[in-house]
Order: sequence, then C-alpha cells, then structure tokens
Amino acid sequence: MSQAHRYPLLSTPVPAGFPNPASDHMEREINLNDELVDHPAATFFVRVEGNSMEGAGIHNGDILIVDKALDPVSGKIVIAVIEGEFTVKRLIKEQGRTLLRAENPQIPDRLIKSGDRFEVWGVVTYVIHKC
Repeated sequence: MSQAHRYPLLSTPVPAGFPNPASDHMEREINLNDELVDHPAATFFVRVEGNSMEGAGIHNGDILIVDKALDPVSGKIVIAVIEGEFTVKRLIKEQGRTLLRAENPQIPDRLIKSGDRFEVWGVVTYVIHKC
C-alpha cells in the first residue's frame, strides 16, 4: 500500500438524531488503513459494476474492501471467479450445494456445478458508498 494518510476524527460519535452542540472539536487523527484493513498483505479494493447486490447496500460504482485471509463461510458476501469472470455475490452452502446469490430478486441464484471453474478470491469486509 502507498503511504498512509491520516484524517481528523471527531472526539465523540455523531448522533443520527438531534445535534450535540457541546462537541465541536477534534480529538485525534484516524488512519483508514488501521480502521478498515485487518490483513494488509491479503487485502484488495475493487469497484462494483452493476446492480445485482443492491439489496445488500452495494451499488454500482461503490468500492469494496476485500480480505483474502478470511474464510469464505456460507452467508458472507464474496468476490468469486466463475468460468473466468469476476462477480460479487453472497456465498450460500446448503444441503451439499454451493451457490452464489444476488441481492436483487430479478437475478437468479448461480448453482456451482462440479465441473465449473470456481474460486473465491476473498470476503467483502466493507463497502465504500458515495452519498
């Protein structure tokens, strides 16, 4: 990774309700690498293209933080390669089957068959979404 940049961090959490006028100063700096990356050598970022994961809060243009060191257990959102193509989907392992599930009801599940070239590249840990 390139040189880490530090950003100011408000000393108290910001309420999602009414403003707190007493908290108007910065306490320390935050390093986003320290906060968002647990395994630097095994972490990569990828930009999303498409709408198949909108139900999980992942939108076209978002950036995903992906950790290759984590176990791709059932229920996790993963970056996978199937038949040479990358995809982001929810990994489901049930009744001896493996499938990739979109979080968009218009997109069907993709059952992984025994002859498929399939590999999980990593587990999605964070979504960077522009408001």
